[in-house]
Amino acid sequence: MPQSGIVKYNVKLSYEVDGLVERADIIGAIFGQTEGLLGPEMNLNELQRVSKVGRIEVNAKSTANTTTGDALIPMSTDIDTCALIAAGIESIDKVGPFDCKFTLDDIDDVRAAKKDEIVRRAKEIKQKWATKTVSEGESMLNDVHQGDAGKLSTYGPSKLTCSSGVFDSTWVILVEGRADVINHLRAGYDNAISIESAKIDESITELCNSKDTVVAFLDGDRSGGFILKELKSIVSVDYELRADNDVEVEELTPQRIDEILSPVANEIKDGKSKPSLQNENDKSIVDVASKIFPNLNETLEAVALDSDQNEIFKVPISEVVSKLSTQSGIKYLLLDGIITQRLIDSAKNVGIECVIGHRVAKLSNPDGITLKIFGDLGLT
Repeated sequence: MPQSGIVKYNVKLSYEVDGLVERADIIGAIFGQTEGLLGPEMNLNELQRVSKVGRIEVNAKSTANTTTGDALIPMSTDIDTCALIAAGIESIDKVGPFDCKFTLDDIDDVRAAKKDEIVRRAKEIKQKWATKTVSEGESMLNDVHQGDAGKLSTYGPSKLTCSSGVFDSTWVILVEGRADVINHLRAGYDNAISIESAKIDESITELCNSKDTVVAFLDGDRSGGFILKELKSIVSVDYELRADNDVEVEELTPQRIDEILSPVANEIKDGKSKPSLQNENDKSIVDVASKIFPNLNETLEAVALDSDQNEIFKVPISEVVSKLSTQSGIKYLLLDGIITQRLIDSAKNVGIECVIGHRVAKLSNPDGITLKIFGDLGLT
């Protein structure tokens, strides 16, 4: 576009012509057959003159007696004008003497893509520079956590950041970084230690072997899933906890940390058995999840499979509980959503053995069903 224009939308169309034509013929038809159709202020020539429409790019491919291709129209108008222009072009039915058909394929919001890139880059900047500055939370900690409250310390030859309760507590919380330890202190948990690298330090293994219970509490992103897999290959993890999807532990509020940790802490305190979510390690579950996840992710649907991995049904999440009441023979239930208590209760009633989802809500009694998270299986 001219330098004065800022692209907001890219209008993408495809076309098919019942004859052999050139790119210039397509461009001519777009300009000529839309002229006057939507009023003089909507003419493409006029819109280009005032920098509302950029250079129209056309690709063409010819066969024996047809021409197909696509057209890209960059626009700096509002979405209503984009829609009118797209509809006008779709009304074109002739290129020269030949019949043709134009179809709108997409209208890309360029600004939305830029926003996504800005957020991605901002996360990179934060990750790079956060370790070079003193955390405000750490300063607050120096004021709040005095006396008998937990304080920051270090553990082992590598001086891994931890809170002082790590040394005396019967259970330990493994987190990814120093900021995570600080955030746990703010939430009232003084038994966290940072592993600080995907390569697990030997002192972590020694510490875990000396504890009755080991809890991993990692970021809710793809990296957290990889670290969890590496961690489990080296130490025995009793409880696997994750921050909310695409959220880092250091970004959680103290209240949210307590919401996620308190059920585990209470079980440890009461000496209850651990749910199968943390102890199951069945390779067949990974195989099932890997097969179904690509076509299930971001659909807001649930899929039920029998013991031979044959699909029994696929329905929207909102309908899965009612659907279960009429079904039998289900072994696996996979859903693009959160595993809730209501869902688990329904799954138990029909004999389901394994439920896999994106997250697990607070559950009072998950015993008897294996629960898995897609991220923990390395799929997100």
